[in-house]
Amino acid sequence: MEKRYRERKRMSETKGLILVFTGNGKGKTTAALGMGLRAWGQGMRVLVLQFIKGGWRYGELNATERLGGRFAIRQLGEGFTRADNGKTMGDHREAARHALEEANKEINAGNFDLIILDEILYALKFGLIDMEEVLALLDKKPPHLHLVLTGRDAPPEIIDRADLVTEMREIKHHYKKGIKAQRGVEF
Repeated sequence: MEKRYRERKRMSETKGLILVFTGNGKGKTTAALGMGLRAWGQGMRVLVLQFIKGGWRYGELNATERLGGRFAIRQLGEGFTRADNGKTMGDHREAARHALEEANKEINAGNFDLIILDEILYALKFGLIDMEEVLALLDKKPPHLHLVLTGRDAPPEIIDRADLVTEMREIKHHYKKGIKAQRGVEF
């Protein structure tokens, strides 16, 4: 009984935030995952829904499997939209639509304290999902739920609804020296 009371009190005191990590610099997903790890460390339940990533084994998948059921990542995308991976824009659109449906379902279910919509802003930018649907998703967020959105080029409508917006700005990048993606840094 005491535990249930403390949980209800904690939820009533929590002001669920909308947080956005955007910009052309590296670190948007990394910042969101860091926030997820912090929340997990506080006993919270964390879900990451990846709108673009899919079909490739990233290091964060290995790590979160070791954290147990309170931290889950679901790769729902078809991978990079510009790469010649045999996927059409229709395939990417269908995957993004499924990811949006999954986000709606999980937001309504109330099973998580923090949900990260990784690369949802890319899905918006590439026209894979509609702005109105994303805004409706934000508008129905329960009061205690923290929601994180990542990706480049956050549109003004999203920025206006957010409680926190951080822009990662590239100053220098090793790709420009011809250094390829590094294990543990990019994947």
